[in-house]
Amino acid sequence: MRQSGFFDVEERLARLSVLGDQLEAFSRTVDFEVFCPDLEKALAYSDGSKCGRPRFDLVLMFKILVIQTLNNLSDERTEYLINDRLSFMRFLGSGLSDRVPDAKTVWLFRKRLTQTGAIERLFDRFDATLRNAGYLPMSGQILDATLVAAPKLRNTNTEKVVLWAGRIPEDWQDKPAKLSHKDRHARWTLKVTKAKWQDDGTIPPTDLAIPFFGYKSHVFIDRKFRFIQKSNAGKSVIRSRVEHVFADQQSQTGLFIRTIGTTRTTMRIRLANIVYNMRRFLFLERIDASA
Repeated sequence: MRQSGFFDVEERLARLSVLGDQLEAFSRTVDFEVFCPDLEKALAYSDGSKCGRPRFDLVLMFKILVIQTLNNLSDERTEYLINDRLSFMRFLGSGLSDRVPDAKTVWLFRKRLTQTGAIERLFDRFDATLRNAGYLPMSGQILDATLVAAPKLRNTNTEKVVLWAGRIPEDWQDKPAKLSHKDRHARWTLKVTKAKWQDDGTIPPTDLAIPFFGYKSHVFIDRKFRFIQKSNAGKSVIRSRVEHVFADQQSQTGLFIRTIGTTRTTMRIRLANIVYNMRRFLFLERIDASA
């Protein structure tokens, strides 16, 4: 077996481009450097230094979260794949000899963004990018919601009663490790599926109700471009179904919440919404270029 060289890597990347590397298209269409000021502010780097001052470049770290969201990856799987996949390396601007963040570093970066509420500013920053590109929400708005699954908990009946009352079970209070792994905000509900026609031409008299544990994600989009907006969904009087958004998020990102608690879940969902808008922006730009 011959020894691989630099040009072999270039040829493989060129082949990935021909096959349609979505991340390469992201790099061409989305200016990720626009997020740098908000990332610097969120991580409290205020000495005027460049975005590369911390251990790892902040934009690189944010792009890792984009990769993670696009592929519904755990932190450990993310670490492995950004070391393994050439398309990921190209998107991050890293070479085979460059050091990349480990799972703990990715977790700490996302935790810091969550604690500072920076995801809202990042969403607004990309929303401004869309508006500057001419995608103004001027054709009405649509609201809908979907259920997002969370890891199921195995609590006792007594613990469930205490949690539903908004309290913490007594034997949890002196066990911080156990408490940190218990989601006290996700709830059980029933997901109703419409009855379907049977092979014999009949339809069941009732719909199917499936127990579901997780959160409800509200999506607010503009009618024309279908970008997710930040507007307060509770103030809207227009309600409609927007299955194409949910179907896209489910098929592309899985939209399964691994984190615990409302704050972290909100961070994950808002990040998924940013990534959806990026993909939608890429799609619309391609249509415009071919018109």
